[in-house]
Amino acid sequence: MTSATEEKTPSQPGRSHERPARHAGAWVEALRRSDVSRLWTELQRLVINHPLVRASHSAGLLVEEGDRGSAYLDMTQELFVTLLAKSRFQHYLDTEMTDSEIECEISQIELTNLLTAELRKRHPESYRLARRISTIIQSSANFRRVDNAGSAGGEDEPHRRLVDRIYGLREWREDKPRRGAQELEQRAHLIPVRQRDTRMVGCTGDAQIIISNSDLEDLIVSVLEACDSPVDVRSLRGLVMSRLPVMDIYLVPIGGGDDDEGKGYEPVDGRENPEQSLLRRESEHEAANFVDEFLRGLHAAVRGKTKQYDRMLGVLWYCYLSPAHITQLEAAARLNVSDSLVSDYRRRIEQQLRALAFREIEEARRFEIALRERVWTLVAVGAEESVAV
Repeated sequence: MTSATEEKTPSQPGRSHERPARHAGAWVEALRRSDVSRLWTELQRLVINHPLVRASHSAGLLVEEGDRGSAYLDMTQELFVTLLAKSRFQHYLDTEMTDSEIECEISQIELTNLLTAELRKRHPESYRLARRISTIIQSSANFRRVDNAGSAGGEDEPHRRLVDRIYGLREWREDKPRRGAQELEQRAHLIPVRQRDTRMVGCTGDAQIIISNSDLEDLIVSVLEACDSPVDVRSLRGLVMSRLPVMDIYLVPIGGGDDDEGKGYEPVDGRENPEQSLLRRESEHEAANFVDEFLRGLHAAVRGKTKQYDRMLGVLWYCYLSPAHITQLEAAARLNVSDSLVSDYRRRIEQQLRALAFREIEEARRFEIALRERVWTLVAVGAEESVAV
């Protein structure tokens, strides 16, 4: 824009000075006039030009689907709502901040915090590991930068982004050649995947350590030795994390989004509906009737004799319904009767069972449950009465 203005200056004699290059948006003017459209345009410009936004979109970290423009619009809207909710716009006016100061704070603080918070939410373990790897390669004596040799006094060197810096092992020579990305990946895959450390860490104790710092440093050294080449920080973090069992769990709502044309998805309700509840109560009532009929048949089989009826209930419990599943001889010993008498009682019980007519298997299952509860009650009451006597 400046060069074009300089070329047109001779043909515009009425203008005595050139238009200065603008490095920041007209934030103060837009805020004083409450120009929402202008604020939106400036925020969208910051989002589009922010390096972390572009890198995150290229890596597929912040959006699952959709084009780049939609992702920028969504991020701009979220940034606008965040600034509005925190009353930052009014703060900028109250503190009389300049356009450059406002743009610097929004771009370097507010937008960066918004992006990192989203990354922590969507990829919690990858985010923590990436930060740990960056910290280790910058602080450990085993690594050193190999891209700043002879350029310590350069103007661009202090401003080089961390992910673009190149690191290698300290014992390597400075002119060690670099390898291509595909070859680096192939060499790194020769290293076995480390076993996950499941110890819980963190303030709330709800995160696993995955790998200790000492083991992580050893893994970084192993990756660099396998690559046999200096690697930039971004690629190095990816190679190291490919050798770790990382599990990024991100909870999303089951309901459809705005682009699902109103077709929502609901989880299956495992509870019974009114019809199923009514059918269940009817089945339980029928099962209780079957139990009463069955017990009346047993009582009639022993001609109403109480002692023999109690013995038959004992045989029914120990040989058919008890979860202990004891043998017939053990049942005879517990009831203090002979084995032949137990066999006779079992024959009568099975005869009464065959007399029952079940229409479905579910009826037989409910009958068994109801019979077990009823017989257990009768056997327990009989045992208490015998002890009392």
